[in-house]
This record gives sequence, C-alpha cells and structure tokens, in this order.
Amino acid sequence: MRIALFITCVADTFFPETGRAVVRVLERLGHQVAFPAVQTCCGQMHLNSGHRDEARALARRTVAAFKGFDAVVSPSSSCVGAVRHEYPVLAREAGDRRLEREALELGARIFELSELLVRVLGVDDVGAVFPHVVTYHPTCHSLRVTKVGDAPLRLLQAVRGLELVDLPLAEECCGFGGTFAVKNADTSLAMLADKCDHVTATGAEYCAAVDPSCLLHIGGGLSRRGAAVRTIHLAEILASGDGV
Repeated sequence: MRIALFITCVADTFFPETGRAVVRVLERLGHQVAFPAVQTCCGQMHLNSGHRDEARALARRTVAAFKGFDAVVSPSSSCVGAVRHEYPVLAREAGDRRLEREALELGARIFELSELLVRVLGVDDVGAVFPHVVTYHPTCHSLRVTKVGDAPLRLLQAVRGLELVDLPLAEECCGFGGTFAVKNADTSLAMLADKCDHVTATGAEYCAAVDPSCLLHIGGGLSRRGAAVRTIHLAEILASGDGV
C-alpha cells in the first residue's frame, strides 16, 4: 500500500521523532510511505478561533497535497478529525461542491495511526518490544471524533515486555483543547493538574497517547512538578525493538 504521512504542525515542530516512528512501523510492515512536502497546517487552529475563510484555504491545500495515495496516516487524531469532519462542512458553507467532493474522498482514506493498523490493515502486533510500565491517556478527539476505540490498547497489549496499567478517570480531558488552553488558561491548568495527579498515581514510567498536542500539555505539567513519568507517542512505542 502507498501511504502518505500527514505529520501535522505540532508533531513536525515539537515531535519529529514521532513522524519518523510512524514511517518505521509502516515500512516494517512492508508499506511504502511518502511525505508530500507541500503539506502545511490543516487549519484546525483557525477553525477553533473562528477564522473559517483561512481554514477553508488550508483545506484546499491539504486536499491537493494528498491526492493519489491509497491512504493517508497521521499521528494526530485531532487533525484527522478536522479533515474528516470539518472539511466537508467548510466546503458546503462556501457552496464549493468540488471541495466538498474531494474532502469527502480524502476523509474516507485518512486515518490516525492506530485505526489504520488495526481496522484497515488488520494488524495488532507490529513486532515491537518496549520493556516498561505504561499507562494510556485516551484523548478527547480520539474518543469522540475519530473514535479509534480500543485500537491503541490492542496495539499496546501486543508489545513485548510492556506492562499496561489503567489510568484513573482516563476519559477526562487533559485541559489542552487547542486554543482552549490559551483562552481559558486557569481552567486548562486545573484540568491538567488533575490529569497529572492521575498519571503519577499509576506508578507508570510512561504515559502514552495518540495526540502530540495532549502529550505536549501533559508532558509540560509533569515536568514542572518534577515527576519521573515521561510522555510518549504510541508510534514511538510501536517502532521500538530489541535493546530499548
């Protein structure tokens, strides 16, 4: 399968190793992965701030960037959700039938990594080895927008040497929410404090998730309180092998 990597802004800027991990996992499974260099922001931040015209322009660019691939994969469920669910709405608002058609077509073949692996490729075990204690934070978008279900957990449970421990009140938001963390900083930080309390209570070495933005938020909170637990993207665990 010829797959395009949609890296997203946050991953490209703060977690380039996550993108490389996605490529390693898929190439290990025998797939060809390309990186269209013309890709930019998907426009989710613009949408969150009410700048719909600017988001629509970015939607057109994104749709064009990923034409011709069998599938598009991203390490960010929130960005996949924006493409899949918001692009058609933006197109209809503008009366742009071509964009709507192309957005729906892209939406049918763009996937967050875990749903691509488990639901599309039928793979639970990617041959990873990660001998550490891990807890998993199911991000809001992965739960309620892309609805990846238990795909991340199935992948983690198949990793050799990994001990998966439950996260208390796992489905509660970490407080990031894109521009919410900027516009409502006090509330965001209070939610983050609760999430960090729950993460540290697990005794895990790592907190995994499928959204770099949430990992950035939680990782910052854990670092500021001097916690030993580290954040890690699911892709980096799945890309791990012997000697890690």
